[in-house]
Amino acid sequence: MKAILALETGRFFEGASFGSVRETSGEVVFCTALTGYQEIMTDPSYQGQIVVMTYPHIGNYGVSPDFDESKKPHVSGYVAREFSPIASHWKSVARIEDYMKQHNVVGIEGIDTRALVRHLRTVGVCRGIISTENVKPEGLVERAKKAGAMVGADLVKEVTCGQRYDWKKDLGAHGPRVALMDFGAKFNIMNSLAALGCEVTVFPAKTGFDELKKFNPDGIMLSNGPGDPAAVTYGIDTIRKIVVHNEGAATPIPVFGICLGHQLLGLALGGKTFKLKFGHRGANHPVKDLTTGKVEVTTQNHGFAVDTGSLSGKPVELTHINLNDQTLEGLRHKKLPLFSVQYHPEACPGPHDAHYLFDRFVGLMKKKVTA
Repeated sequence: MKAILALETGRFFEGASFGSVRETSGEVVFCTALTGYQEIMTDPSYQGQIVVMTYPHIGNYGVSPDFDESKKPHVSGYVAREFSPIASHWKSVARIEDYMKQHNVVGIEGIDTRALVRHLRTVGVCRGIISTENVKPEGLVERAKKAGAMVGADLVKEVTCGQRYDWKKDLGAHGPRVALMDFGAKFNIMNSLAALGCEVTVFPAKTGFDELKKFNPDGIMLSNGPGDPAAVTYGIDTIRKIVVHNEGAATPIPVFGICLGHQLLGLALGGKTFKLKFGHRGANHPVKDLTTGKVEVTTQNHGFAVDTGSLSGKPVELTHINLNDQTLEGLRHKKLPLFSVQYHPEACPGPHDAHYLFDRFVGLMKKKVTA
């Protein structure tokens, strides 16, 4: 069946339908990862986005529950040069086409993804529509212009959990108690903490500081998530109260932020955020640790960044920088045990260069417990 992808810029790409047969809209972004297409589909940070994969052949190893990063896919649409009609992997339980149909994910294949990505790199990410119902590009372009914008959008409320819950309590962990604020958390963040012996309890994004304090955590994790960080005002307010509490506490609560959690921490500390032209999405982004001089290869997925200049004069040390465009990738408080990174140390998919950050967080929590 014929399908079309139309952009608000006026460009359109004709191809073949793959997955669910319907129409969808969202911000069109691209990801340069070679593997991990299921993890990408189920990453809540992609809520409201149509994802273009730059690797030309997607789906060849099928899908498995072991590869899910949340309970369901969150992408608005999926674009590839070619989706594999077969699956070959010992863990595979279904083909990617079956999975996309099951979860109502709209896809399009057979288009020139190289040309599409070059266009997005030139004009920046933009709104678009994939349709199998209306294949007249002119009308779709006009409707794409009216689709919801990412700036100012609070998408966290669409992906956070409904109520607090314990993560895999059956594992019998008896280490530090972590309160994880779910702004759109990937499963492997919780898994990474649990693997280090942490007891993880997940809290909805709108949880107030009083409830977190009552839980008496040894540490607080600020998760990744979608949308404009400046729109998540309730999260920023809670983090500000955590900072104020820590400033007057004999034993402050360690805080670790990842991706959106990093941006929210930056805002809570008095900084500002801005939208990147086409964002960072892939599994090979070079980041330099300014405290050690070492370079890490990292997995990234974000369209906003913390403005480095906005942190001038604040009690903040810049710890990591992106070597491609010099944007901020990490920070820490000069006096309190608060730190964050823009990239994904849990890396699913991707390298494990940054996993030491979980060890650092656990070390801070153990120091609090023994204080």
